[in-house]
Amino acid sequence: MTDLAHPSRRHVVGALAALLSSGAPVAGSAASPAKPPAEAGDIDAFVRAALARIETVPGLSLAVVKGDAAVLVAGYGVADVRTGTRVDADTGFYIASATKAFTALALARMAGRGELGLDTPVAAWAGASPLPADIGGSITLTDLLSHRSGLENAPIPYRAAYTGQHDPALMRALLAPTVRSPTTPYGTFRYTNTGYNLATTLTEGRFGRDWRALVQREVLAPAGMRRTTGWISKARRQGVVATSHVPADDGRPTPSPLQKVDATMQSAGGLVSTARDMARWLELQLNDGRLDGRRVFPAGLVASTHRAVATQQTVFGPYARDGYGLGWQTGRYGDEVLIHHFGNFAGARAHVSFMPARGLGVAVMANEDLMAGELVDLVANYAYDRFAGRPDLAAHYDAELAALAARRDKRQAGLAKSRAERAARPWSLARPTGDYVGTYENPDMGRIEICEVDGRMTARAGVMSATAEAGSAPESVRIELVPLQGQILRFDGVERLVLDGQTYGRVLR
Repeated sequence: MTDLAHPSRRHVVGALAALLSSGAPVAGSAASPAKPPAEAGDIDAFVRAALARIETVPGLSLAVVKGDAAVLVAGYGVADVRTGTRVDADTGFYIASATKAFTALALARMAGRGELGLDTPVAAWAGASPLPADIGGSITLTDLLSHRSGLENAPIPYRAAYTGQHDPALMRALLAPTVRSPTTPYGTFRYTNTGYNLATTLTEGRFGRDWRALVQREVLAPAGMRRTTGWISKARRQGVVATSHVPADDGRPTPSPLQKVDATMQSAGGLVSTARDMARWLELQLNDGRLDGRRVFPAGLVASTHRAVATQQTVFGPYARDGYGLGWQTGRYGDEVLIHHFGNFAGARAHVSFMPARGLGVAVMANEDLMAGELVDLVANYAYDRFAGRPDLAAHYDAELAALAARRDKRQAGLAKSRAERAARPWSLARPTGDYVGTYENPDMGRIEICEVDGRMTARAGVMSATAEAGSAPESVRIELVPLQGQILRFDGVERLVLDGQTYGRVLR
């Protein structure tokens, strides 16, 4: 195994480098082989070397499953750079959009019992709802779960994933502004969170049960995934949960100002899981619902979620994508069919994939995304290529790591330049900050609070908060409610503001 360590500058906190070697592999939740294969040791060594070389990913969690056995389940690095808490196989990681496969399987299982219909109009099982009648009478759950519905609804996904400003009654009422997309007609694949949020808003209205309770009952409990949950507060009570990280001004990873809370854990991206539990999840996928030698889900149910029902022709890194099933992307890695789903959000990144023909699956989770989140994909690719016996393995992945390090450096340089340029802008608001202070409201999108803290303007939208920077146009400021995703907030006098095309009226001063 080629030593891939690199003596370049160290951007992690001092304790992190010493802790990279702490993530000892452990026995998996799937049945572990009596003797781990040689591939497991090589994959483990690659992860350690990659983390040391790339430096900006504080922690990583990994599960590799072959057939019905976990060949490697391990944690590496630290969960939080402030505490130096070590990652292990039971450390929780936010898996973001990889949640969709769990939500879809839960609904498919309910459909198998006749409690709802995957391929009948949602109005047939959801009953009366604020969803426009022409939409409820024609759109199905399969349409919603496969991103082919052609529907748009801005407020529900925004409140569910970002602000947390919602309750069941409000979300149900917000079904009303659902419209057909003017640019993406029915049947056309367009990846969004909207379909999943609409689906589970309807199921909650029909069955009176939060999506997390449905997933717990239908999927997590039967699968024995005890440390996987949609309540991040519960995950933290159970053990360590990795903190999401973003780059600080000096490039070092620092905790993201936007961390998930229960109110922003939603059906399109709202689970925390561990390497140990993800090994069980992969075993279920590879064996059509069998786990620990017994059938957990009805024959054909799990496999049915892997079949593409929407078509696409796209490329994501080294992966060619040709379709989307129920919570799963379908496509290829090289010549092999790869069923997969990834996820990212504000400093968290997840990769979950498997090759049905080879009976091999990999789950990788990291607590950094913006600088080097592709590392999770690289680790998964290395695992697949190592098991395939790729002849140029060491040279290829040495080059891949060098390219990733170069991209990291370019992003860091670009970020530093952008921050310097923004800091040099003249302030563009005509009035004193205090004149703009108050609460502004949009009936659909919720509330934004403009405050003055230590002489500086801040904007708050639910759990999101950002300090305002000078805008590039008159009467505007730039904010990052989501880290490194700049938004322009424009004031229309002191009675209205506009953000992302939505107008908010002042209701409190």
